[in-house]
Amino acid sequence: MGESASAVGGGVTARDGIVRGATALATISDTPRLDAELLMAHALGLSREAMLLGRLDDLAPESFAGLLRRRLDGEPIAYITGRRAFWTIELAVAPGVLIPRPDTETLIEAAIDHFGARAPASILDLGTGSGALLLAALDIWPDAHGLGIDRSPEALVIARGNAERLGLAERARFQAGDWGEGIADRFDLVLCNPPYVESEAVLPREVAEHEPASALFAGPEGLDEYRRLAPQIGQMLAPGGVACIEIGFAQGAAVSALFRDAGFDPSIRQDLGGRDRCVILGGSS
Repeated sequence: MGESASAVGGGVTARDGIVRGATALATISDTPRLDAELLMAHALGLSREAMLLGRLDDLAPESFAGLLRRRLDGEPIAYITGRRAFWTIELAVAPGVLIPRPDTETLIEAAIDHFGARAPASILDLGTGSGALLLAALDIWPDAHGLGIDRSPEALVIARGNAERLGLAERARFQAGDWGEGIADRFDLVLCNPPYVESEAVLPREVAEHEPASALFAGPEGLDEYRRLAPQIGQMLAPGGVACIEIGFAQGAAVSALFRDAGFDPSIRQDLGGRDRCVILGGSS
């Protein structure tokens, strides 16, 4: 792997470096060309778009080989570049938080459909991590305020930093907590992406070796955190509000049963791949 990375060293253009990098990455990535472009743009200190539109003939920085080596060793692109796009915002991410996935945007889509021309005034994000869901929602609804909860002090530092960079700090609060325990307020919108991976599941190397296990695993069936959340959600939802909670693609029936037992009439929303991804829970009128 070291030889593959060093083969894109000094003296080549960004264009050639990307081609060679993509060839090396084809053995470990489903998106080798995109990975190589993102790494090169990061090395150049540019956005990917700016690089592609006018800087491909620049010399590839020597730092690109080191970045490529890290990716070949299995480190996720988002941790190497320190950035991840989510919905309409870009977030800083680090190994202390789960990397936001496009599938999680399904929760935002469900919330938009629920409120229509209306807007939530208050938003709660349980297990906020990088702040992705809360900050994306606040970007959509400029009059809303929100609270992000997380057990991880490191995650809270990252989330607060993201709120500052996005100009949302005045409308976003973050505090340490364990799901809804101790929360007395009710919210128009509750968002949550809990851990839901089975404890014995085999995950891709870049996930298993780099992302926080506490944000991934939830017992033998992947349902432990839903069992804890089910009796709490109703106490946090304002009348007419909605909770949008992420699930694993095979968990729709099991998670729906847990929330049905807690007094909800859950519905399921699928992601763009046609897989069950979000349980939607309406508050009482």
